[in-house]
Amino acid sequence: MEDNFNESLAHVLKHEGGYVDHPKDPGGATNLGCTKKVWEEWVGHEVTKDDIKALTIADVSPLYKARYWDKCRCDDLPRGVDFAVFDLAINSGVGRASKLLQRAVGVAADGAIGPATLAAVANVNPRELATKVCEARMAFLQGLPTWETFGKGWARRVKETEKIAFNMAVD
Repeated sequence: MEDNFNESLAHVLKHEGGYVDHPKDPGGATNLGCTKKVWEEWVGHEVTKDDIKALTIADVSPLYKARYWDKCRCDDLPRGVDFAVFDLAINSGVGRASKLLQRAVGVAADGAIGPATLAAVANVNPRELATKVCEARMAFLQGLPTWETFGKGWARRVKETEKIAFNMAVD
């Protein structure tokens, strides 16, 4: 398929926004969707909240490419499905994104997108698959204990992600 990373990242960053440190968010201090913990893992040392506040798109772009886009093999997914899986991976983890994709195409949900998953993906309409992934994502989010606090925003994000993915996809 094609590299849709830059367009997908632009959409993700609209959803993620700037710096937040909500007391009920288990991710803690976050900027451009990157939590303090994830940034520390990426740079290999502890950072301050001020370091997180100072993050730029140029800083986080390589992290998003390597840690989420590449891990989910988004370059091997159809356009639109790549975005739906990428946005899900950033929000809920690569393993969960991979498993929800795998369940949507009816293969063993082992959390690693490989040849069997890619073969099954190739046999499904990309628009329908993007919708299935977003529906599974919504069901997962609704079961989280933080749904009461963050559910309205999550629901809006998933709905927007589904619309963008549908429009990106080609039948």
